[in-house]
Amino acid sequence: MLAYLFWHRPRDTATVKDYEQAQVAFHRSLAHTPPVGLLGSACYRVRQLAWLPRPPVGATAASAPADTAGAAYEDWYLVEDWAALGVLNEAAVGRGHRTTHDALARRFGAGAGGLYELLEGDREDPLGEATVATWVGRPPGSPQRMLAELLGDGMDPRRASLWRRQLVLGPAPEYCLLAGEAPAGVAPTRLPNGWTATTLDRTALWTG
Repeated sequence: MLAYLFWHRPRDTATVKDYEQAQVAFHRSLAHTPPVGLLGSACYRVRQLAWLPRPPVGATAASAPADTAGAAYEDWYLVEDWAALGVLNEAAVGRGHRTTHDALARRFGAGAGGLYELLEGDREDPLGEATVATWVGRPPGSPQRMLAELLGDGMDPRRASLWRRQLVLGPAPEYCLLAGEAPAGVAPTRLPNGWTATTLDRTALWTG
């Protein structure tokens, strides 16, 4: 299973509500008429993403709700394989989805993408009800480590999932661990020397 991730911000923070509604409409459209190989999608609001450009200083509108001010968004598109990724790419702007896609694209401000493969977790529901995402990176040239060494203890594969980046489409870290809380194994005192872990809370706007 692969997951295409898309991180993005609205062009105008004054239209956050409309932007979020447009996101949900697009995901709902895909769920109603899913392209071949699409297994599901989700969209989350995230307060901070280090690898996504921040909005200009002063760009946050006074009319934007406090919990959405400066927010970024993270989309997950789950597909069966590489072929299904190509189908999704074509279908997203094709007949049946173009209207909702274009309505969202008109409000788009900045974005970045990533491609990840599921290593561990429930293939039937890999996103589950995970409320946090822990992003783990290792310094260039560092030796590979066993996953058990990376995670240590605390990961329940029935309620958590581990993903690893495929290709290098952007600056996001190499591993992503989704869970209800960050397991003990990704604590700074447990990671190999030079590795980093950043845990981000998320608010689900759509899962389906």
